[in-house]
Amino acid sequence: MHTIGVVGAGAWGTALAATARRAGRQVVLWAHEPEVAAAIAATGENARYLPGVALDAGVRPTADLGEAAAADAVLLVTPAQHLRAICTRLASAWRPGTAAVVCAKGIEVATGALMAEVVAQALPTAPVAVLSGPTFAIEVARGLPAAVTLACADAALGASLVEAIGTPTFRPYLSDDLVGAQVGGAVKNVLAIGCGIVEGRSLGDNARAALITRGLAELMRFAIAKGGKAETLMGLSGLGDLILTAASSQSRNYSLGLALGGGRSLAEVLAGRHSVTEGVWTAGVVVREAASLGIEMPICAAVDAILNHGAAVDDAVNALLARPFRTEGI
Repeated sequence: MHTIGVVGAGAWGTALAATARRAGRQVVLWAHEPEVAAAIAATGENARYLPGVALDAGVRPTADLGEAAAADAVLLVTPAQHLRAICTRLASAWRPGTAAVVCAKGIEVATGALMAEVVAQALPTAPVAVLSGPTFAIEVARGLPAAVTLACADAALGASLVEAIGTPTFRPYLSDDLVGAQVGGAVKNVLAIGCGIVEGRSLGDNARAALITRGLAELMRFAIAKGGKAETLMGLSGLGDLILTAASSQSRNYSLGLALGGGRSLAEVLAGRHSVTEGVWTAGVVVREAASLGIEMPICAAVDAILNHGAAVDDAVNALLARPFRTEGI
C-alpha cells in the first residue's frame, strides 16, 4: 500500500493523513470544502480544523473525491451521519478490492446501522476495516504516542493496513471484532457527555468513576447484543477510548456535557462549534436500538433525555440515583 486516501479533512482526518505520511505513504487528503483544500495546498497547514500542525508535502489536498478513491486504501473520516452520502458519491470511482477503513465513530440515526454496515451497503466491493481507539487528533498529528484497535475480518488485510499506517508512535492492535470496536467508539461519546455533566454539576470524582464503570457495563451489554465480544470493550476501542474521552476537556463530548452541567443550553453550545459532537446524534439512536434489543442502558437514556427530550439535568440525575439496587455485572 503505497498511497493512502483520507476522506475528510477535519481534525482527525488531517491527523491520520499526517500519520500515514509519517509511515512513509503518499497521502491524498480530501476536503469537503474546496477552500479548505486550497488553504492546505497554499500554506501546508489545516488552519481551520488542526491549526499549528505543519503537513509534509507528501500530503496532497484535493476537493476531488475520485482522487482519494484511487488510493491503495481509503480511510473514511467523515462525520458518521454523512458517511452514507459520501460513500454513495465514492461508489462510481471505487476500485473493487480497495480497502475501506471506517474511522468515523457513531451509529446512523435513520437506520440504526453501524458504520461498517453503511459502508458495506454503499461500497459492496470494498473489504471493510474499522480503526478506533483513544486518540486526540492534535496529539496524534504531533507524533505523540498512541495505540488504537484496527478491526478487520481478513487477517492478512488487517496486517497490511497495520504495516501501511503504523509507526513507532502510532500503534494499531489487530482485532477481528468489528462490531465491538464500533460500539465502543460510538457509545463512549454518549457516556462522555454524561461525565461532563457530572463535572459541570460538581457531583464529584466518585460519581464520575461510577458513571465510567457502569457505562462500560452498558457498552458491553450493547456490544454483546449486537454480536460483538465483551473482551473487545475491555481494550483500546472500549475502555481505553472511554477513559480518554470521559475525563478531558479536549473531548468535544465531555466539554459539551461540562457546559450543560454548568447550565448552558445545548443550542448555545453547538452554535459555537465548527466540529461535530457525535454523542449528540448517537444518544437517541442508542436508546432506540437498546429498546429494540431488550436491554437496559439507563445512563445513555438519561443523557438522551437531557439532550433530546427537555429533561432537566437534576431530574435526570435524581432518576438515575433512584433506580433499584442490583447485583454488579453486565
